[in-house]
Amino acid sequence: MRCLYKTEFVLTKEAFKNLFDQYFDTVRNYIFYRSGDVELATDIAQDTFMKIWEKKLKSSKNIKGLLFKIAGDLFINQYRKHQTAIKFNKSVTVQQEEVSPEEDYIFQELKIKYEQALTFLPENQRIVFLLSRVDGLKYREIAEHLNISIKTVEKRMSKTLAYMKHVLKQ
Repeated sequence: MRCLYKTEFVLTKEAFKNLFDQYFDTVRNYIFYRSGDVELATDIAQDTFMKIWEKKLKSSKNIKGLLFKIAGDLFINQYRKHQTAIKFNKSVTVQQEEVSPEEDYIFQELKIKYEQALTFLPENQRIVFLLSRVDGLKYREIAEHLNISIKTVEKRMSKTLAYMKHVLKQ
């Protein structure tokens, strides 16, 4: 995120603590209003302030708006992940009703191989793969999210898919 303000501002520990004390409940309540889940709202509010701390802001203008923007984006990401998980669970449940015990066994074996293959992938490749295949992000979105080039995303996906194909065929 680029800072468009020319005013220099360094977020000290004390300034961050004051910011946290002033806005934490407000941000948490905003997310609770959107989600209806107190734990999720608290987690997202904490993550929001962690992002603010990590950004090392150069300006204190519109800090409240920035907090709500970050919190809203984090909530949307969490919502998308949740929806993807629900869709996956529904598809797996429907398939299990229509398969024979032998097919179910083969599926379970393949699932175990898949999970093991994911654990052996280098972290950078695993992140790109999961962002693409689980979260449904496009290569451009992954590149922006990870601050890497689209070509790097393509290369990591290519390596990951070749590896997964090799491992899952065995």
